[in-house]
Amino acid sequence: MNTTTITTPSTAITMSAWSDRVLTCSLAIAPLVYLLADSTYAARGWDDGGAGGVHVLGAILYGFVALRLVTWSTGRLQAAALVAALLGTAGNVAFGFNTIHVSLGAVDLVDATGPGAIIKPLGLCFPLSLLLSAVILHKRHMRISATLVGVAAVLWPVAHIANIAPLAIVTNVLLVCGLVPLASSRLIRSLGW
Repeated sequence: MNTTTITTPSTAITMSAWSDRVLTCSLAIAPLVYLLADSTYAARGWDDGGAGGVHVLGAILYGFVALRLVTWSTGRLQAAALVAALLGTAGNVAFGFNTIHVSLGAVDLVDATGPGAIIKPLGLCFPLSLLLSAVILHKRHMRISATLVGVAAVLWPVAHIANIAPLAIVTNVLLVCGLVPLASSRLIRSLGW
């Protein structure tokens, strides 16, 4: 009979160089994809299925961003950021699929009661994840990025709950300015340039 011993690391998160690069690249790709999604919503309306498709992709990519930033933290903040990241990603993806469903004539879950109403609290976990990400960046002395992501976290629900397209675009521009430089500097260092 074979036995296997499973050991778990204490608090360290160990990743391969490839996994590290995937998470780091998401810092650049996710904000740009989501900027495209909200720009498409601004041009075509908040019930556009094409924008909803891009939204879903951007939301998934933001899940990788949140995981990248979780790995830069420790302790209770890391645990809270991880929970918010997973719940926020689920909610953000759900809102994208909701848009696709509405564009096809289905019921809008935002207006639903019962089980469909779960989309609302899950959706609010996304800006919470951004806010916790800003705290992580602040603790790592990345003050400019922390400020930009923190302001975006506060503006996000205002722009998206009230469907204010210009504010949604500004929010995404803040995220591009706050996250893309982090990816650039880390990738340059990881490649030895």
